[in-house]
Order: sequence, then C-alpha cells, then structure tokens
Amino acid sequence: MTHEYTEYTARVPETGATEIPEPGAVTIVVPTFNESQNVRQLLHQITASVPARLPCEVVFVDDSTDDTPDVIRDAAKDCPFPVTVLHREQPVGGLGGAVVEGMKAAGSDWIVVMDGDCQHPPSLVPELVATGERTGAGLVVASRYIKGGSRAGLAGSYRVAVSRAATWLTKALFPRRLHGISDPMSGFFAIRRSAVTADVLKPLGYKILLELAVRSRPRTVTEVPFVFQDRYAGESKSTAQEGVRFLRHLAGLRTASPVARMVGFGLIGLSGFVPNLLGLYALTAAGVHYVPAEILANQLGVGWNFYLIEHLLFRDRRDHRRWWDRLGRFALLANADLVLRIPLIALLVHRFGMSALPATALALVTTFVLRFVGTEALVYLPRRGMRGSRRTAARRAV
Repeated sequence: MTHEYTEYTARVPETGATEIPEPGAVTIVVPTFNESQNVRQLLHQITASVPARLPCEVVFVDDSTDDTPDVIRDAAKDCPFPVTVLHREQPVGGLGGAVVEGMKAAGSDWIVVMDGDCQHPPSLVPELVATGERTGAGLVVASRYIKGGSRAGLAGSYRVAVSRAATWLTKALFPRRLHGISDPMSGFFAIRRSAVTADVLKPLGYKILLELAVRSRPRTVTEVPFVFQDRYAGESKSTAQEGVRFLRHLAGLRTASPVARMVGFGLIGLSGFVPNLLGLYALTAAGVHYVPAEILANQLGVGWNFYLIEHLLFRDRRDHRRWWDRLGRFALLANADLVLRIPLIALLVHRFGMSALPATALALVTTFVLRFVGTEALVYLPRRGMRGSRRTAARRAV
C-alpha cells in the first residue's frame, strides 16, 4: 500500500553548522496532529538546546487538518538545522504510523522520537544519544518511572490512573520483551537506525515504543529519567477512541505468534456460543423448529467469531481479499466443521472402539485445529500471484 504525502524541507544557508548525517548526528522525528499552537515553541526549544551539543535535523510527519504544516514551514526559516515536513493525506496507523514514516525518512545514525506538544524536553535529546553511545545500547528510553523521573505533566488523577493501568497491563502481557523498560508507554526515546527494521512494524495508534519493543527490540536497552512536562497549548489527543485502538493494538501484538493466535482463535470460538445460544433460544421461542433454528443460530456465532477474528487476530492481513470473500470463506469453514465432526465421531466410535465422550473431545480438537489452519491458509494468506507481485514491488522500491 502506498501512502501519499507532500514534502517540504527548509535548508539553512551555510553558517558553520555540521551537515547531516555524520557519526553521532540525530534525526528528531515528531509526529503531529493539529499542533499548530505548539510547533513553533518546540522548534525554539530544540534550537536552544540541541544544535550546540549535537548536529541535528528535524522531521515532522503531519496528519493535521489545521494549518500545522504552514506554521512549521514558517518557523523553520529561523532554525539553524534542516527541517522537513511530510504531510500524509491518509493517516495510516495513526501517530505510530507517522513515526514509522519519519524513521524511513531519517538520515542520521540516531533517531529520537518525541511528541509535538512540548511535554518532552528537547534538552534531553543529546543525553539520550550520548547514553546510547556510551552503553552501546540500541534503544534508550526516556522514563517517567525511574529515579529522577516524574509524570507531573499528566493532567488529573484519571489520566494518571489510565497511564499506570496501561503500563501494568503491557508489562504483564509482555514480561520478556519489556524486561528492563519501566515506561513502555513513553513516547520519548532514541533508537539506532541500524537497530530497527521499519518494514516489520505494524503500528496502530500512538504507542510506537511498545510496537518497537515487542516486534523489533534491540538486544541492549537502557533508560534515562525525564520529567513529563505540562502541555504547552491545545488539548490532549488521548481519547476513548485511542484507548480502544490501544487495546486492539495489544491484542494484535499478543497474538502475533502462531501458538498465541491459535489460543486466541479458540477463546473467540468459545465466546461464539453466547450469540449462538441466545439466537437458538429466541428462534425456538418464536416457534421455529429446532433444526432450522440451530442452523440459523449457528450463523450468529459465525458472524460474531468472524468480527472478533478480523479485528483482534488478523487485522494486518485483511487487504488480501475483499471482506465478503473473507466472510464467505470463513462461514464455509465454520459450517464445514459441523458436517465433518459427526462422521468423525462415528468413525472413532465404530472403527476404533472409542466411547462417545473421548471421541467427541478428540473430534472437537481435530476439527478446531483444521479450522484454524484452514482460516489462516484459505482466508487470510495472500493469493500466490499477489505474493509475487508484492515481492516484485518491494524489490523495485529498494
């Protein structure tokens, strides 16, 4: 999938500043969405604290619907470093997707990601890079939760509670991948360009550090404390909708491995009994014979399962076929499960001498595994011709 964007780069006349890139130089990537009141102040803070200590460039990846790009371009005229604006026509992946685009555009050894609302102090950028160079780390996280750090800029007890709960939940779900990272919700960090492969990232929402740590974590990670500042102007982008996207992102990350995806597939299948039984009750209460009622009620369970599987397990594989094609294939597999199970139980009982209960259990497990494999292979894997065309396109893009 291609993403259209417009690009603007402000290049400053030669003033003795070191050109980008060079060893130790940094690209500061700032994803923005309607931050026109903040970006001028942010560039002023960067100018005051970074170039004298570390050569830098700034890349804004902008999804705004206001005049943020124009404000950046005007403010960039006074900056002693290159400033680039990539305005995306389609904000694919949210702010996390914007960060990935900025990483691809970066031209420096180090990439520092920070928000555009001035809650992340630019004065810490040189320290993040210096810490990475000194320790040999591939990822340096600015943490609010180690000694010397503070979440003071979080407005209100509600946001503090949500932040704490999200941190606890992510660390509980990914104890190994997040080991040594006290603040996986931080949006302020430095990463070596060589330590991350942007193409493996599949962000959803604004928690890009979590995406990086789980899918492409460098071997060595260290942390630097920082004090989370008050927002300079405007309103927070943390909404209930972003919360839902965060939970979907967590589910996608947790089910990325085949084993975890199979477990999730089974749990979703179990949840499908609820709409199935409710539908059966409603239909039989309305006087429908139990046989057609069971067939119709089963379709409610199929629809329920399909919706959850689409959004929780295979969100990143839905582009290979149209939705009605996926639904039809999924429904065919789900209903074939019923047709296959009864003959299989009969075979196990009459041919192999098993009693009904273990035969039924074995048949359920067998058809479940077949349905899971069939769903992956027949519904969500790309067609062979599509795979070849995508590989060809990828080679042309290199």
